[in-house]
Amino acid sequence: MTISNNDLDLLAGLVLKARAAGADAADAILVRSAASSHARRLGAVEHVERQESRDLGLRVLVGKQQAANSSTDLSAEAQAALIERTVAMASAVPADPWCGLADQAEIARVWGDLDLDDPIEPTPEALAEAAAICEAAALGVKGVSNSEGAEAGWGRSQMAVVASNGFVGAWSRTSHSVSVSVIAGEGTAMERDYDWTSAVHRADLVDAATIGRRAGERTVALLGARRLPSRQMPVVFEPRVASGLLRSLVGAISGTSVARRASFLMDDLGKRLFAPGIVVRDDPLRRRGARSQPFDGDGIAGAPRNIVEDGVLTSWLLDLQTARHLGLETTGHGTHGTGGSSGPSPSNLWLAAGSATPEELMADIKDGFYVTSMMGMGVSMVTGDYSRGAGGFRIENGRLTHPVSEVTVAGNLRDMFAALVPANDLIFRWGLDTPTIRIDGMTVAGGG
Repeated sequence: MTISNNDLDLLAGLVLKARAAGADAADAILVRSAASSHARRLGAVEHVERQESRDLGLRVLVGKQQAANSSTDLSAEAQAALIERTVAMASAVPADPWCGLADQAEIARVWGDLDLDDPIEPTPEALAEAAAICEAAALGVKGVSNSEGAEAGWGRSQMAVVASNGFVGAWSRTSHSVSVSVIAGEGTAMERDYDWTSAVHRADLVDAATIGRRAGERTVALLGARRLPSRQMPVVFEPRVASGLLRSLVGAISGTSVARRASFLMDDLGKRLFAPGIVVRDDPLRRRGARSQPFDGDGIAGAPRNIVEDGVLTSWLLDLQTARHLGLETTGHGTHGTGGSSGPSPSNLWLAAGSATPEELMADIKDGFYVTSMMGMGVSMVTGDYSRGAGGFRIENGRLTHPVSEVTVAGNLRDMFAALVPANDLIFRWGLDTPTIRIDGMTVAGGG
């Protein structure tokens, strides 16, 4: 499975035929993907999967009217039907004054190798071994009573794009992963937790035994959970849940939200949101990055930028369409699938590390909450109000003491951003990464 010159010729031909059928402009995209996985539970095989797919997409513009369709059939007959259907749709939909392809001067022409494709596909036996090692390590932790299963997976996605503005591009990315979820305790006193690792290259994965052991230890540590008293207190978010705060920031600074005036930050460009020294950086060109890409969905070359610089919001996340709507220049964050463009999205986004260790960050907390899990979607992009269920551990005199469950943490994102203090333990894992984060003055409702 690979993108070939024949595929690029197919896309170029599709664009030419769409123009001949009445489109003023068009782009075509072909995505080929393959994936394998092996899952085990309690030592037995749960499932083994292998799948391959291909998807052809066409977007056409008739004046300022736009439509997109896709097909998994690459035959000449299917292509002709795809063109006819898409041009007819574009001729019938309302005009969009901000749609359109990039100008020729804007499109990417050259890009470097980001090392996003691991050439070695793991064998089924290697996936089975990784899943087995991971689950065995988790079950070997004293106190673990059951397993919800372990899984090892691999995937490769390849994309090619040809547009009538002269853009031609293709790239591919692989992914490797290992995960496990286990249960500790019995009856009504059971707890569940998990751990996982993912990377573009297999060599960058955390080893399967470590993932299993960490999942088991995390789960056992939750036994005997209690509630917290309801009050305002410092809240510390471990990295894998702290990244949710970045997702909230992304939602608020997305060009789509700002253009619709549906963001509580829509009037805050150029204003201070965080404490001095805080940096949030986006870099689509990070080698082996989980969300790296040489060009965005509009064919615009990517470039690193600080979204937040010294605590000040310096940029929205914009694709061509939202940039035109707002009278600004695109930031190269366009996304494009076979169903057409779908708005701006970050690439590798992270909150820069602070200077204190997590232990130092908590040292002066007499009574607080260390969050290791969150649930619910109680975040409003319109008001910034934040309320989510959480679990984790109580902090007493700077140390983690007993586990905590069935509590709610609440505040307003504007206040939370202003009070945010990062630790120094940033590790690049998932493409949206933060170190441990402390926020004082949050409301914790537990009834304990």
